[in-house]
Amino acid sequence: MKILVTGGLGFIGSHTVVELQNEGFEVIIVDNLSNSSEKVLDGIENITGIKTEFEKLDLREKNAVTSFFDRHQDIKGVIHFAASKAVGESVENPLLYYENNINTLVYVLQELQKRDEANFIFSSSCTVYGQAEKMPITEDSAVQAAMSPYGNTKQIGEEIITEVAKVSPIKSIVLRYFNPIGAHPSAEIGELPLGIPQNLVPFITQTAIGLREQLSVYGNDYPTPDGTAIRDYIHVVDLAKAHVIALKRLLENKNLEKVETFNLGTGKGSSVLEVINAFEKVAQQKLNYKIVDRREGDITSAYANTDKANTVLGWKAESTLEDSLSSAWKWEQKIRS
Repeated sequence: MKILVTGGLGFIGSHTVVELQNEGFEVIIVDNLSNSSEKVLDGIENITGIKTEFEKLDLREKNAVTSFFDRHQDIKGVIHFAASKAVGESVENPLLYYENNINTLVYVLQELQKRDEANFIFSSSCTVYGQAEKMPITEDSAVQAAMSPYGNTKQIGEEIITEVAKVSPIKSIVLRYFNPIGAHPSAEIGELPLGIPQNLVPFITQTAIGLREQLSVYGNDYPTPDGTAIRDYIHVVDLAKAHVIALKRLLENKNLEKVETFNLGTGKGSSVLEVINAFEKVAQQKLNYKIVDRREGDITSAYANTDKANTVLGWKAESTLEDSLSSAWKWEQKIRS
């Protein structure tokens, strides 16, 4: 059974390709390589022993998308990761984000709605909740006004999928991620940000390895136990496995609605200082970090209520924060060696 993974050479996409292949799916990847590398294909093959079919394709090119789907009539499901994802960059260049994250989604859905049956998994984000009024965050928590163009593209994407489902054969599952971290335990694939990392854990590992002089901790005056912001950090392999479970749910017609939404997190919040302390324990070294001013747009706290994913989807995060940090550190050491 052939599954299309868009953005399949990215961080979450590549780990999901591995889990799909482990479950016997045939995978085809499309990626425009704007924030990834073809070398990731080698890492995937080293893990699974499978040479994955890949096409370099920019999903912003509508005619190229149509041509691709015309050539691949046997695709039974799509997992859609392809998108730009840096909050700060989206503020600086909003049109890039609206073109890349919205147009590409529309073009893929236009092709899927031509089919008699289509199964679609959407990569969404807990940013749609903004600063939720109550913790932990459930799927029924209010979707707040977006704090960045990136967050807005995820909200708009979810709205598009919901509207399209009313008038097409497309069945969808929307997965709202909290904070993916870590790497495959083999250290063959992991997070490889271009330039200065936007996320905490790659900045930690790059500081520890000596690539960055100092880690900045943005604010220690939040209303939290230690004053630093709290997030729900989930191992990328746990996250990848959720996509396979969600896909099977659609393929087996077990979905209860045309569009279902699930939070994917651990259900536990960790502060920035707690993450730093856990990393220092795992790596057995001290990190050079400094408290600096808060970043604009950063919220105080966000962690998931995962009851729906646990009971309805039948998925649960298994790795600890230490597991995730250990795998991220192993990956960092390998790529710098």
